[in-house]
Amino acid sequence: MPRKVFFSFHYKRDVHRVMQVRNSWVLRPGGEASPFYDKAEFEEVKRRAGGIERWIEQQLAGTSVTVVLFGRETSSRPWVRHEIKRSFELGKGLLAIDIHNVRHPQRGADLPGVNPLSTFTVGREATPMNRLYSEYDWVLDDGYNNIGFWIEAAARAANR
Repeated sequence: MPRKVFFSFHYKRDVHRVMQVRNSWVLRPGGEASPFYDKAEFEEVKRRAGGIERWIEQQLAGTSVTVVLFGRETSSRPWVRHEIKRSFELGKGLLAIDIHNVRHPQRGADLPGVNPLSTFTVGREATPMNRLYSEYDWVLDDGYNNIGFWIEAAARAANR
């Protein structure tokens, strides 16, 4: 069953790495990702009424899973944090994929970052989200061949 997936990430630092991951997913049979906006389009989104928050809600609509693609600075990005929070509130499947080892064409691999899910807690026992949702490394865990399985597992865990 095709899954509509929302990808959450830090645009400025990681867009080249993200494009490699997203393109591998979109080009496969059954892969479907939310529209990918370039920086110019994103700047326009920020100026519209309701701005980024409204755009995020529109992008999350109809998705079953949010994939958090994280690098060095992703966990501190306010809109990534908002996307994770809303995905959790909406009952979406969640998973995190470390992309710091994905090679940038000019700069190579990056320094590792913190899984953004580890910065959220849920429930009365304040369980960190990264204990509830899976984390993978795109390079070390062969994301190219496994992302479909990871997304399907996240969707099923959320009963989606």
